[in-house]
Amino acid sequence: MVEPWWMSFRHRDRRAGLLTRNRVKSALRAHFETEGFIEVESAALQVSPGNETHLHAFATNAVFLGEETAPLYLHTSPEFALKKMLAAGERKIFDFARVFRNREAGRLHASEFVMLEWYRAEENYTTLMDDCAGLVRLAAETAGVNSLRQGDRLADPIAAPERLSVVEAFARYAGIDVLTTLTEAGLSIREPFARAAMGAGVRVAGDDTWSDIFSRVMAERIEPRIGNDRVTILYDYPLPEAALARRKPGDARLAERFEIFACGVELANAFGELRDAAEQRRRFEADMAEKLRLYGESYPIDEDFLAALALMPEASGCALGFDRLVMLLLGASRIEDVQWTPATQLA
Repeated sequence: MVEPWWMSFRHRDRRAGLLTRNRVKSALRAHFETEGFIEVESAALQVSPGNETHLHAFATNAVFLGEETAPLYLHTSPEFALKKMLAAGERKIFDFARVFRNREAGRLHASEFVMLEWYRAEENYTTLMDDCAGLVRLAAETAGVNSLRQGDRLADPIAAPERLSVVEAFARYAGIDVLTTLTEAGLSIREPFARAAMGAGVRVAGDDTWSDIFSRVMAERIEPRIGNDRVTILYDYPLPEAALARRKPGDARLAERFEIFACGVELANAFGELRDAAEQRRRFEADMAEKLRLYGESYPIDEDFLAALALMPEASGCALGFDRLVMLLLGASRIEDVQWTPATQLA
């Protein structure tokens, strides 16, 4: 049995790493402030926790005058609140937000963690690629390390990141032309994708959707091969994986989305932000229908968020898993090793 984190001898072993976490957080905060960003604090309780199929929330009820309200949720991301801030007139904002995700536990997952999320109004999403590279470099310099580590895998945090499109990654590591599995309008075509994935040695079940196949190819063929030696920026995701990203101008099959990987670990997820409320509603409704089919539950849509999109300027935003970044800086094997007070039942 592992002794709890609050035993003094365990805390002594953890303390140096936790102090490094504090220094890195202070350095990143100072960097944003120097760059003219405003720090905001998003409320954790929201009418909708987010509307992605595989993200699960914690629900509660408030009581006013003896009557329960409609359910409220701990947010899975501060995204909705921060985009409302953009609609309100802010232009460069960031938040070290505590976020909550149910059904998530494991080496890289915790039910509560810190997400560093920032937005730039009237900036292209490629600017955020430069942001990410700079933040990883600054974090490593602050921590006094020259390698990100996870197990026996290393990545140089100082070197310029590899920039690899999703289309290139699927061709290089799985031998799949992912664009042939999409219509010109970006709609998914399952059968050719299933055949191509099975040809690459990836198992495909009869009820797997296009997105299920995409996720499995990513997990088995792509992610283990990227973020080695240096950080990888994987960009321009197929439209079915757009989430809250806008379509890529000039190619309706793709979306302005990228993710950052180091040592096979996903560190960040970024969008050129979608502002079309009707399109966003269609995506939310489709995702919630799939969530209901798979998990027997769904979450309400934040109507205020959709209304705010009409007022939001062109913008790009990024969410970075701060705990995961600290893990890689310290070479920690589990996420709770870098959290000051991890959930006791998981520590």
